[in-house]
Amino acid sequence: MAAPEWPEVGLALSEGRRELVVRGPRPDGEELDPRLYGLLLLQHLDVSGVAGLQGLGAGLGGLRALRSLVLSGDGLQALPPELGELSGLRLLDVSHNRLSALPAALGRLAELSSLKAGANRLLALPAELARCSRLAHLDLCDNLLAELPAALLRPGLHLLSTLNVARNRIEQLDADICELRGLRSLDLSDNNLSEIPYELADCPKLKEINFKGNKLKDKRLEKMINGCQTKSILDYLKAGGRGKGRGKADSSEKNESKEKARKKKAVKRDDAEESDGMEDVNKLVIRVLHVSESPCTVSVKVTPNVKDVRPYIVCCIVEGMNLRPGNALKRFLVAQITPLGRKEVKAVDLLQQLQMEADEQRKQKKRQNVTGLHKYLQLLNGKENFPCLVDAEDCVISFPPITNSDKTKIKKPTSQLFLEVTSSANLQACKEVMDSLIMRMAELNKFTFESQEPDSVSGDEAEVTSDRAAVPDPMVNRTSTKAAGPELIVKQVRVVDVDGNLKVVYPAKTDLNLNIDCVTVIR
Repeated sequence: MAAPEWPEVGLALSEGRRELVVRGPRPDGEELDPRLYGLLLLQHLDVSGVAGLQGLGAGLGGLRALRSLVLSGDGLQALPPELGELSGLRLLDVSHNRLSALPAALGRLAELSSLKAGANRLLALPAELARCSRLAHLDLCDNLLAELPAALLRPGLHLLSTLNVARNRIEQLDADICELRGLRSLDLSDNNLSEIPYELADCPKLKEINFKGNKLKDKRLEKMINGCQTKSILDYLKAGGRGKGRGKADSSEKNESKEKARKKKAVKRDDAEESDGMEDVNKLVIRVLHVSESPCTVSVKVTPNVKDVRPYIVCCIVEGMNLRPGNALKRFLVAQITPLGRKEVKAVDLLQQLQMEADEQRKQKKRQNVTGLHKYLQLLNGKENFPCLVDAEDCVISFPPITNSDKTKIKKPTSQLFLEVTSSANLQACKEVMDSLIMRMAELNKFTFESQEPDSVSGDEAEVTSDRAAVPDPMVNRTSTKAAGPELIVKQVRVVDVDGNLKVVYPAKTDLNLNIDCVTVIR
């Protein structure tokens, strides 16, 4: 049987690409195209949805330049030990396969920061995984795990910030969970837990926990888990409820003293619990998703042509905006500018048309000032070239600083948006405007969430285009009907030059540092 030859691989070889995406079933998809192993400069490889892939082949270990590897939904039953040779790998996504085990060789991936192995058939985890000292995000949801290896709950994983083990069969959470000093988000929902260790409250950075779907012995704690904020639950654990203790023997005198203190704290806690919960609810939450955590990273390539026109740009993807209820879409568009709704036209013709409209507007209103997108025309006066954003299909989706295209119209079901801010002045101006825009979006989303307006998709609101700033992300499903909560997720987007060299990534650590009490930014 002849080896498979996938057109995407042939194109990548001819163009010397550093990124390769192959998605969807293949008639000859039982093995990888062997030519793929010749792409020695490859940094990002995404082979998803092939479904019938039987194996990966030893040649995969030769792709030493790989930084992210996505093998999701391929029907894989095992991973080769050669994966351990990918010393620079930072993201590994093997979710939605048929894996019953992960190779111990993963422990050799010293740079691995994100591992996604959800929706498999994993029965256990290799203890060697604890050697991945840079691991920050670990997703093991929807498996058959009965326990978390003790080796994982060690100080060595000091960078681990997100641990998702939802919908497994875990019966006990060890008290050593407190050794994960960097843990920010923990999801153990829908497992077989009966107790939660008090030591969980000793995780200094923990901001989000989910234990729903577990039948706990402490019914009060179970009730709190189903209705209270994380802070209230951790305060309860600190004060000491029923269930598993701290595992240290106390004298009877100390026990009696602690019991009195607990009762006293319980009275104060009952009075303050509601106000504490309300304080947490009133905060705006913005979660930053690092580029290494996303299986489908988005990059914007800047060509030299725009250097003298509009050289500075920052971009990001925002998820979680709920535009369905009531006037949510109108409020969002008012926060930006007036929608476009024009037909396809060349840039020069569009500028001439807009200039004529602006002149006519001045005559009709008998004033010098103009409104809407006309007020930005002077920014391109005297320019021989015009800046534009072109998508992967070679279609213009944005014409900064004037307008977006009709292709990227925003609808009420839209919940994922591609944002871009450009400037002819400096990069910092772009970042400050983007910070303000995301802050405003978080405020609007929270207002929509709290207003509880009924969903409505009718009239002109159902299909509206946005002139500036927000563009529905063409790489994501724009018809998602999942209701958004008040939390916004901001995904990083890389801006690179024509050679693939990084120019800027937003949001970086120095971005979205909002010194505002009502805002919580989780990184």
